Amino acid sequence: MYFALTDEQRALAETVRALLADRFDLRAVRAVVDDERGDGHPADLWRAVGEQGWLSVCVPQEHGGLGLGLLDAQVIAREFGAGVVPGPWAATVLAGAAVRRDGSPEQAAAVLGPLGVGELVATVALRGPGGSFGPGGIAVRADAAGRLDGAASGVEYAHVADVIVVAATEPTPPGVDAGGGDAGGGVGLYLLERGGAGVRIERQAGIDGTTRLAALTLSGAPAARLPGSDAAALADLLGRGAVLAAADLVGVARAALTRTVAYDTERVQFGRPVGSFQALAHHLADLHVAVTMAEHAVLYAAHALDENRPDADLAVAVAKSKTNQAAGDATAAMVQYHGGIGYTWEHDTHFFYKRAKRLIAAFGDSRQHLEQVARLTVDTVS
Repeated sequence: MYFALTDEQRALAETVRALLADRFDLRAVRAVVDDERGDGHPADLWRAVGEQGWLSVCVPQEHGGLGLGLLDAQVIAREFGAGVVPGPWAATVLAGAAVRRDGSPEQAAAVLGPLGVGELVATVALRGPGGSFGPGGIAVRADAAGRLDGAASGVEYAHVADVIVVAATEPTPPGVDAGGGDAGGGVGLYLLERGGAGVRIERQAGIDGTTRLAALTLSGAPAARLPGSDAAALADLLGRGAVLAAADLVGVARAALTRTVAYDTERVQFGRPVGSFQALAHHLADLHVAVTMAEHAVLYAAHALDENRPDADLAVAVAKSKTNQAAGDATAAMVQYHGGIGYTWEHDTHFFYKRAKRLIAAFGDSRQHLEQVARLTVDTVS
């Protein structure tokens, strides 16, 4: 079976690429990175993102959205990665996916419409300090009244988010008797207002200046449970987050490789372009193959989640592990093959390298996803 983007999806990619080149190029990115005290959320960019409908890509049509899928969202994520674009687009889209899937009709009506046009910023808080991505890494607890206690770490743009989707452990899910058997994993997703009582947000330092992170501390904070949420809902949300992170990573990797090839085609040493040296040319060719394979892995993982295919979990694990490796290698080569200038703050190479470093750990690092591949393949062999 031949699998590729549709003409409409390729046109979407071209539109995103053109707008970013015209209105938010690397000089604008540098302004955000250099402004360490700023919120990292450029208002003009956010307004343009909302006007273009990129926030509403997965919002149902009944709420004013485009009603498309993760395969379309990853097109945008890839272009944002290629442009190392700052802002809470991915976090907002992911939070919207949770509300769409697991929220009540009232919650969906209150959140998805404003979210889709950029009137509302959202994010997700899914793990505690030092925790892994999954039920075992959650450090927030919910009581029977929906009050939250605990902490979450590395929450993207929590300081500007209007609402936060928080993963919390539950002693017993609402409506389930403690002795009634399967408790659904004892996990729920909760909709939290940033300015509510018992909510403290503190900015966290991070390696990647193209995003902003924060720690979330909750002390009896009132929140509204997404009624359809459970352990399976958390797993779905983590899978979608992994695909968006992987798409961003392949965008970073492809841009890093393209810029490196262009530079080494022009850079001359010993009277020849350095790109003509066999060792370097072979390595860049290997990187091209790796990035291409990672790109296709991301496409299939997004498709598998959209279609609820039985191999979706495996596809996500393969995609994230492949993109982690490809982006790590491509951005490291970018620094090295730009020579001495590639190590300086004044050059743009570090934007790509540091963004890749952050995203490699997001929604599961390579070890976590390779272990998942082993569980779903080797461990199933009798």
